[in-house]
Amino acid sequence: MTVAVTPVTAPPAQVGRVITPAGIEVWHVESHVVPLVALAFLFEGGAAQDPAGKAGVAQLMARLLDEGAGPYPSAAFHERLADRAIELSFSAGPDTLGGSLKTLTRNADEAFELLRLALAEPRFDEADVERVRAQTMASLRYQMKDPGSRATKRFFAEAFPGHPYGTPTSGTLESLPGIGREDLVAAHRRQAARERLKVVVVGAIGADEVARRVDGAFAGLPATPDLAEVPAVSLSGLGDRHVVEVDVPQSVIRFAMNGLSWTDPDFVPAYVLNHVLGGGAFTSRLFQEVRETRGLAYSVGTSLATFRRTAMTWGFTATKNERVAEALSVITGEIDRLREEGPSAEELEKAKAYLTGSYALGFDTSTKIANQLVQIAFNDLGVDYVARRNALVSAVTPDDVRRAGARMLGDGRMLTVIAGKPEI
Repeated sequence: MTVAVTPVTAPPAQVGRVITPAGIEVWHVESHVVPLVALAFLFEGGAAQDPAGKAGVAQLMARLLDEGAGPYPSAAFHERLADRAIELSFSAGPDTLGGSLKTLTRNADEAFELLRLALAEPRFDEADVERVRAQTMASLRYQMKDPGSRATKRFFAEAFPGHPYGTPTSGTLESLPGIGREDLVAAHRRQAARERLKVVVVGAIGADEVARRVDGAFAGLPATPDLAEVPAVSLSGLGDRHVVEVDVPQSVIRFAMNGLSWTDPDFVPAYVLNHVLGGGAFTSRLFQEVRETRGLAYSVGTSLATFRRTAMTWGFTATKNERVAEALSVITGEIDRLREEGPSAEELEKAKAYLTGSYALGFDTSTKIANQLVQIAFNDLGVDYVARRNALVSAVTPDDVRRAGARMLGDGRMLTVIAGKPEI
């Protein structure tokens, strides 16, 4: 049976570009359907900038940005947010310090002023630092009992030994007590700067107002960050298998192969191939063979994980200890089959039909649009990427997929980490 692919030509969002008087580039989607404004932003930086021995600085700093700023201590700051139903949050990933804001248009003055204060005048009061640190450490202690968390942490330690990507973004029980207020202030000063800032604004707001409000929130920040160079790194340990002993009846499995970055010319074919392997929720080969045919696991899948300085094809599942060997055999068998034969013509067309047809689902709220676009901006894919993306997927050929597959799947070896008491 063949499946006809109808190209989806209408982009899910019309994205404009605004340059503010202060020179900040903003991607803008104007919609007056509801009186809301959503903003997302990313600074280059994040946990990869944590100094040696200070793992967790960036994430602790991000979590404290809305714990008091300017004249408002933590409780007063949160009260002003709550009184006007303003949603403001900050986070740090491996390569980013970011945040988001959502507000009713009638409260935009207050919302953008609180954003400005949080970014430019965070207080980092000692009591708040201790409270958030204690919360973070309590979470880390809880994660020590969770086989999924333990598998993931061990996986990254084995995948990127000696590299910032190998250290937990949240820090460790050993590193967090050694982080002082001066470390948080220094991390904020180094990362919160305009030069590599990406900003997206979506909602009931015109271009002129976007420029004015973004400058009000961000223009007072330093012009340039002070970032350390993060070295490029490749996935280590291909072919290795590690076990984290946890006394549980079901083992958690993490596995990975090489990957391709967003900006790689073969990324889109790799994305389509990954959908066939493990990216499709109910149709992928791994889902069908591991869950549906053999009942080995409730969930199994793969995704393309891209970082600023590396990329990998990352997979997950969990199964009974006594069936770990069988699950791994099925997974490696399907990878080998896909590596040697490639997807069938029907699989390829179905994957492209799903990926193009479902793309708009990621753009059905202002917040989703902002979050999608800021990632596209951060990965330097261009303001027209949303309009071009489905055509890129539709144009993928069997030769493209074979070429990308050779790079992505390599010789079939994986780095595998299992947390549990597997019988292997």
